[in-house]
Amino acid sequence: MTPTLVRQHSSHARATPGVDLDARARDWSEIQERMLVPLYEAVYERLDVGGGTRLLGLGCGSGLALLMAASRGAAVTGVDSGSPERLALARQRLLPEAPGTRDARTGADTRIVDGDPRDARDPSAPAFTLVTAFEPIGCLAGDSEGLGELLTEATPLAARGAAVVLAGWGPPERCATTSVLRVATKLADPVRSAGSWRPALRDDLEEVAHRAGLAPDGSGRVACAFGYADIDSAVRGLLSTGLFDAAIAATGQEQVDKELTEALHPHRRPDGTVWMPNVFRYLVARTR
Repeated sequence: MTPTLVRQHSSHARATPGVDLDARARDWSEIQERMLVPLYEAVYERLDVGGGTRLLGLGCGSGLALLMAASRGAAVTGVDSGSPERLALARQRLLPEAPGTRDARTGADTRIVDGDPRDARDPSAPAFTLVTAFEPIGCLAGDSEGLGELLTEATPLAARGAAVVLAGWGPPERCATTSVLRVATKLADPVRSAGSWRPALRDDLEEVAHRAGLAPDGSGRVACAFGYADIDSAVRGLLSTGLFDAAIAATGQEQVDKELTEALHPHRRPDGTVWMPNVFRYLVARTR
């Protein structure tokens, strides 16, 4: 799991004793983040992202989607307030020499901002032509509201008619990971909160776009299988999303590890790998 597998609720992690935030960020960047590469590729291809693109990536995390856009020649700005540890990895990937300079490998202007979209404002730079929110909604209760707040802050930085891309989980019956994510809700009760899992709804993305004053301009579905070398990698990758933090706070790390491992066993192949096919939706909207 994007988003950015999902919008990370780092407040839960920081309040949970024993969570190694540096290790979790590494697990995200090394194991989990790549699961949504087909989504990034489909969007960039559809929108012809390249040398004329000025991209603002919301919830950029450790920066893989930004790196892919920069490799196509886009000028990229990533913003995230959820995890300083992930942003440190993004800077290592995109700004190996000095932050705020031109990336030596792509020649594109690159910025990584720790904060909210308003902190990404640069009065001397042209408006953004593309805004992406690749962390899929439709997985946590309240995640669409959080995305709406980000868009309210971000869209004034975009040019009129700029594309804004939102991502979400597909129908639960098309996502094998659904059964595993339900572990988070089961263990989080009776302290169920805004961090609890909930099934994706058909019009999640359209409703967010409508509330943000955006005009829908097409959508698509992309197959994004979650594949892991073994059960341990799958557990580490899924925990790195932050989806299980409320469950950890309620029942403890050991219990969550145990139940998550059991939920993953039906998806284990004879060679020990774990494979869960999923479908994600994306919506292309336009600023007015």
